[in-house]
Amino acid sequence: MTFLHNSTASALEARSLADWLEHLSVLHPKNIELGLERVALVYQQLNLDFSACTVVTVAGTNGKGTTCVMLEQASLVAGKSVAVYSSPHLLDYRERVRVNGAMLDEAAHCLAFSKVEQARGEIALTYFEFGTLAALQLMHDAGVDILLLEVGLGGRLDAVNVIDADIAVITSIDLDHQDWLGTTKEQIAREKAGIFRAKGVAVIGEPLPLQALIKAVDQLEVQASWQGQDFHVQQTQGGFDWSNANIQLTDLPLPHIPLQNASTALQVIQLLKFDLDLPQLKYILAHSHLPGRQQLLQSEPDVLLDVAHNPHATRHLYSLLATRSYRDIYLVAGMLKDKDIASTFAPLYPLNATWLLSSLDVPRGASAGDLKMVLDQGQRVLEFPTIKQAYQHAIDSADKEDLIVVFGSFFTVAEVLNLNQVLRMN
Repeated sequence: MTFLHNSTASALEARSLADWLEHLSVLHPKNIELGLERVALVYQQLNLDFSACTVVTVAGTNGKGTTCVMLEQASLVAGKSVAVYSSPHLLDYRERVRVNGAMLDEAAHCLAFSKVEQARGEIALTYFEFGTLAALQLMHDAGVDILLLEVGLGGRLDAVNVIDADIAVITSIDLDHQDWLGTTKEQIAREKAGIFRAKGVAVIGEPLPLQALIKAVDQLEVQASWQGQDFHVQQTQGGFDWSNANIQLTDLPLPHIPLQNASTALQVIQLLKFDLDLPQLKYILAHSHLPGRQQLLQSEPDVLLDVAHNPHATRHLYSLLATRSYRDIYLVAGMLKDKDIASTFAPLYPLNATWLLSSLDVPRGASAGDLKMVLDQGQRVLEFPTIKQAYQHAIDSADKEDLIVVFGSFFTVAEVLNLNQVLRMN
């Protein structure tokens, strides 16, 4: 599909969402090109103004989406209008923008794409950059009170960082995207601290006080709240307690999202000055969940979906699985070849699982053979050409008391979600 820069707005708007996504995929020779110069130029041309809303930008190795969804729920319960931008999507591109908890229709996305297309002129944008600018256009048009922006990669040079945050949030710091962000936690922390602003406000959910974060906070005179120092979370029998300098909450129900992220979101909620009572907070915790994140797809056998794709995420996944009762466990795994596959698999070795390794049919996908090469030789392993075949074999093999876990990538989880939809329709 070819788009002429001198096309009329009406002609551009006539394109379907599928047409636009095809167009975005070929605009730039690279999938990723970090830097704000090109994005900032187009953003200026769009003439968007977010001064009337509160902007919360969320960065982190893991936990961005779940932190955002809890802040979204809190905003709605507090009677605030709210828009969320997140990535990637699982089944539908429209998942990337939610306004007051709902996706927008395809026509709205197409209109936003056409505005970005006209604004960019000859400036080449990556798929993510174009999509981010279109999302900002949609969120501007919605005129919401609260804007929640999930960073795509890193922070300092991510397209989302074109907007100054009123509250900058860092959920966690660990190794991922080392080719882009650095090979140590300190280097990665330095990139994520790029969302801070001078004399701004920040909430740091990462419990390890990395020197790069401390230095950035000091240099920019950021008003920072630190997990474990300024706000605290403690799991109890069947629930958890949470406190900061101003409030103490006890007997909260365990959330459907990682406790570290719920704790971080609670601190942001306090800074947003939402007037929420204890029953409302409990409601928010009970209703904060995302597809593909610790999602129980079915029972007997239990099927758990988790997009865990780095060592930090699989360590948390292991801690979750260690609390569950099951007879045998099957791990259906598909990953991208540019991930640290060996370190991602390692935390799950004590499960004594049967591994069902699958090739991932996407440009960066690893083959089942690639996965097997780095898997510990003491593990039971089967190889499959597709996620569908691996998952079907697990379903056919598992008894009612068994557990099937699907993990390794958003693409892997999306394959199973798509398959589940097809099976339900038949």
